[in-house]
Amino acid sequence: MRLFFLLLMATLVAACDGGGPAVKLNTGDPAPNFSARRLSGGQVSFPDDLRGKPVVVRFWADWCRYCEGEMKSIEQVYRRRQGQGLNVLAVNVGQDEKTVDAFMRKIGVSYPALIDEEAGIAGKYGVIALPTTYFIDAKGVVRGKVLGEADEATFDKLAGDLLQ
Repeated sequence: MRLFFLLLMATLVAACDGGGPAVKLNTGDPAPNFSARRLSGGQVSFPDDLRGKPVVVRFWADWCRYCEGEMKSIEQVYRRRQGQGLNVLAVNVGQDEKTVDAFMRKIGVSYPALIDEEAGIAGKYGVIALPTTYFIDAKGVVRGKVLGEADEATFDKLAGDLLQ
């Protein structure tokens, strides 16, 4: 069942761009704009709501074997660097609000969770696997990307680079 869901998600993400060529978002590219529902209520519009601020955009799902540990690692970096201006947006891919809420409560992170139930934002960012994390500078330019598993030191270095 889990394999079926993974294949379904990969298909949804691949289909999000309307059948055109696959999106490949790299370092130096402008980060795509998006609007999403915030788990805690209201909407987030990126980059408008965070213009001039560095942002880590993290794509995840509760079934992802690395996401829980990494989200906790990102929480540690966020707590250390939030006062320096770091922002984190945890974009859940393909799951409903109830599932997202239960997972966020379970792991106890304080940064905002966004709902991307149809995987449209993930499609704009070219996400093909979870977890995927983008490090976006205050000008809205992608300065780093982590595909798959990484440790707290890696997240801290990339976040620190954004803040310089």
